[in-house]
Amino acid sequence: MKANASIHNQRLLRGQAPSYERLQARLAEDGSTPETEPLALHCGWGRLLIGHTYPDPASLAHELLNEKQGERDIALYVAAPQQVLAQSPQQLFLDPSDTLRLWFSDYRPAQRVFRGFRIRRAQSEGDWNSINNLYIARGMLPIDPALLTPRHQGGPVYWIAEDETTNAVIGSVMGLNHQKAFNDPENGSSLWCLAVDPQCTRPGVGEVLVRHLVEHFQSRGLAYLDLSVLHDNEQAKSLYGKLGFRNLPTFAIKRKNGINEKLFLGPGPQADFNPYARIIVEEAHRRGIEVQVDDAEAGLFTLIHGSRRVRCRESLSDLTTAVSMTLCQDKRMTLKTLKAAGLEVPVQQLAGNGDDNLAFLEEHQRVVVKPVDGEQGQGVAVDLRTIEDVQAAVERARQFDSRVLLESFHQGLDLRIVVIGFEVVAAAIRRPAEIIGDGRHTVGQLIEAQSRRRSAATGGESKIPVDDETHRTVEDAGFSFDSVLPADQRLAVRRTANLHTGGCLEDVTAILHPVLQDAAVRAARALDIPVVGLDLMVPAADQPEYVFIEANERCGLANHEPQPTAERFVDLLFPHSQPAHG
Repeated sequence: MKANASIHNQRLLRGQAPSYERLQARLAEDGSTPETEPLALHCGWGRLLIGHTYPDPASLAHELLNEKQGERDIALYVAAPQQVLAQSPQQLFLDPSDTLRLWFSDYRPAQRVFRGFRIRRAQSEGDWNSINNLYIARGMLPIDPALLTPRHQGGPVYWIAEDETTNAVIGSVMGLNHQKAFNDPENGSSLWCLAVDPQCTRPGVGEVLVRHLVEHFQSRGLAYLDLSVLHDNEQAKSLYGKLGFRNLPTFAIKRKNGINEKLFLGPGPQADFNPYARIIVEEAHRRGIEVQVDDAEAGLFTLIHGSRRVRCRESLSDLTTAVSMTLCQDKRMTLKTLKAAGLEVPVQQLAGNGDDNLAFLEEHQRVVVKPVDGEQGQGVAVDLRTIEDVQAAVERARQFDSRVLLESFHQGLDLRIVVIGFEVVAAAIRRPAEIIGDGRHTVGQLIEAQSRRRSAATGGESKIPVDDETHRTVEDAGFSFDSVLPADQRLAVRRTANLHTGGCLEDVTAILHPVLQDAAVRAARALDIPVVGLDLMVPAADQPEYVFIEANERCGLANHEPQPTAERFVDLLFPHSQPAHG
């Protein structure tokens, strides 16, 4: 097998097609028909159509056009894609993803052992629910396990990575045995739907899932593993390249639908927008709304549809008045406005001299310090209990605004509610940045590693700052940056849950208590603002108690998957626009 794999690998590097594509070409030349029936394997989210098992381009195109609503079919190993596309050029398109192959003769086992999680097959209803939550968070289609082609008929197997401490599903991957599925003459296999929880703090989950699949199929006597990866996903390609995967000259075809729009509509405006502007620009582009780039670095753009023009800076648009913006930016005015509307708010006063600040601390025991006008968690210090800490936090906050506020501290979870057009669109619990010990690395090293992972997962928007607040949080927990954190021990390294300081979000829209929904809408109306992110402290998202903390006139619409924040924003700006579905 190793010698044969080496020969095939040489052919692969020279750009020759796989043997089943050559088989299809030979069948076309001599007029014979495939020995197998046309094969369509259901994966729970759609079907994989094995191209060389179809007798002609017309039959393959016809089967792609039978794709069911809400699913995504993929035709693989298509030797003559132009002939298939010619059957229905308005409805089919050539997938721009790259196909990669790893010959098992080239595979080298891992030199590093990743700990803290285990790999096992998905088997229960709870497993499928966990996988679907993960896939939805990554913008992928959920699985209906009832639709899966049975394994004894060559159907796929799903594997999950499960955290050994929490038992939470933190990763998943699908594997397909080609020998069982369609009697592959080259004894191959393939990998699909690799996903890792974007909030995962365990390193190496993606790599271990890929290696597990490689070693599983290798032990079954198979020769290679194929996978498909988006052509511009450089992070994933880097991992696959490290494992020995190489480009495979083959093609895949899909049907045009709302799920695939980004692939066949093109990339849209070529500007280096941050994720909060990009999500809006891409939604506008998807609907055929013209995007004029004004200042990509600042997130400024103008949307044009017919005679209507709306200028935006991320989610802040011409629809927000200067008065409403001021009410949100000045945190004193925010709470006054919300209190006047009968909503619950903390006690607040401007920081003054030492005696004034001490009196406020003695009255409330636990205090929050923040600049009057600030964003992204800058200059905010939470749960201060000594006058020394309060005074030091006041000085740090003055770096961002000469006016500094003291607020009564309220225990609970940090809840962000996004209101668009005076309707609740999304709600998420924001959790502070935390690390998990492995018994080997120091707190400082773990913070650095987790910060890199958060930055990679958010396009550079989320990082853990190594500042006085991080040091104070770590020290108050009884550690220092040089401490080795025990294995599996969790340590919060920030007290604020802001995304920009390494925090993460957990979608709770479906369980949001009606009292919280009503309070959020009342707050938006009191501020008279069409798009706003409201921050509350709550005991739980499904309980009615709350205290309003802030209102954000330019709230980030990204990171609220699966809620349609960008769609509702563009609906508000251009109510007559409709998504351009294929």
